[in-house]
Amino acid sequence: MRLKISARKSDLARLQAYRVADALKEKNPKIEIEFQFKESLGDKNLQDPLWKLPEKGVFTEDFYQELLSGATDIVVHSWKDLPTELKSETVIAATLPRADQRDLLFVKKSDFTDLKKNRKIRIFSSSPRRAYNLSPFLLQALPLGLESVEFEPVRGNISTRIRKMMDSNTVSGLIVAKAAIDRLLSAPEPEFQSGQKQIRESLQSLEWMVLPLSVNPNAAAQGALAIEVLRSRKDLSDLLSHINDVESFQAVQQERQVLSQHGGGCHQKIGVAVLPRKFGTLQICRGLTDRGQILSQNEILKSSPHRFSENEMWSADSDSLFSRESLPFTGLAKEVNSVFVSKAQAWPETLVFQGLVWTAGVGTWKKLASRGIWVHGTQDGLGENEPELLETLPQQPLRWAKLTHTAGVVEDGKVNVATYRLVPKAAGDFSGKKSFFWSSGSQFLRATEIDPSIVDRVHACGPGHTARTISTKVKNLEVFLNVEEWKQKCKI
Repeated sequence: MRLKISARKSDLARLQAYRVADALKEKNPKIEIEFQFKESLGDKNLQDPLWKLPEKGVFTEDFYQELLSGATDIVVHSWKDLPTELKSETVIAATLPRADQRDLLFVKKSDFTDLKKNRKIRIFSSSPRRAYNLSPFLLQALPLGLESVEFEPVRGNISTRIRKMMDSNTVSGLIVAKAAIDRLLSAPEPEFQSGQKQIRESLQSLEWMVLPLSVNPNAAAQGALAIEVLRSRKDLSDLLSHINDVESFQAVQQERQVLSQHGGGCHQKIGVAVLPRKFGTLQICRGLTDRGQILSQNEILKSSPHRFSENEMWSADSDSLFSRESLPFTGLAKEVNSVFVSKAQAWPETLVFQGLVWTAGVGTWKKLASRGIWVHGTQDGLGENEPELLETLPQQPLRWAKLTHTAGVVEDGKVNVATYRLVPKAAGDFSGKKSFFWSSGSQFLRATEIDPSIVDRVHACGPGHTARTISTKVKNLEVFLNVEEWKQKCKI
């Protein structure tokens, strides 16, 4: 069997087509594949921001015509480039496992002094979604004392955009899809070595951070590939079904459906992320619609069978059952080049660290940034078992230390460094309480020491270690993202 696969001419589009071909050949070694690469309308017009271009499908329409004419069999797209309204004659038959759907921010290290002095930063990005969702966040997340964040449109492939930032005297940052960087840096083909070298060399002069989905959900379908064929080609649909990643396909379809409810299009200031996880499907939607509606959703898509009055619900803040006592800090091991921070209080005042910093949540990120610490990313409150997906950006293997308390959970691959200890408080009154929300396993264990009978009541917590700790002790446990979601779904 011989197939023609088409895609755009850019490095990223070509390697995406290669990955689809690899997946097909793995299942069907005798398939012969011919590649056809060409520029789309969107590649030819690099002056206007995408959201200003009048045509829908500026990266995809030319290839649709090739499918209709029989000039090609399969087209590989970046799924986010496809209009939400698909053609009746073609179908998206499959996708591969989705790449990281988060955005990535680069900032030139050489500009740090001026940024702190002028208290403003200009960043290359043509996305209205990014500008709307990230402007307030970056004021707090960048440890530069900023008062203003401005976005400037930019076009071109990844290498071109990086070069434009590096050469600019007025723009200090660039935001790109992390999936694009990951794919380019991990491509094994020799034809991509030049682009990889340029990115690697630029990284020496850049600081970076992976932007959290809870604040900046991705463009619908970002990080996913769409494999398009004629609807009449049942043979190709059947063939592609064997390489289709069902979970990624369903998540992308859900994101596009949400976007289409608000009109669709890359001009929208809307991000939507769907994350299938063992504890449930998480959906995040943030932005501003054309009608002026503010969107702010961050929840696990499930209801609770339990309902309680406010007086029957109890949640612990960080100081309810413990006080914290700092321990003498003697430093990190020499080989440590990356630090995981469970709480901002775990960072010793005397610690000066130049390596990679990762936090448990966005709140900890902001607190560290206010102390002048550059944070590279966060677990976004989803638990320490959430993958960081840092295989390509670091220049060397990561050797982790986790800043925590003396009874902190030991994580695979991390060395615990205790910077404080929890000192139990004398009492806690749980009388009349029927439902509890815990922000840590330590809180739950301390509460059961005070009143063992609460084990038989209804409990809730966030995902991760806390859920694993509590699930071994209780029968009624629900997982929510945070205490606010617990109250919303369980309160009468």
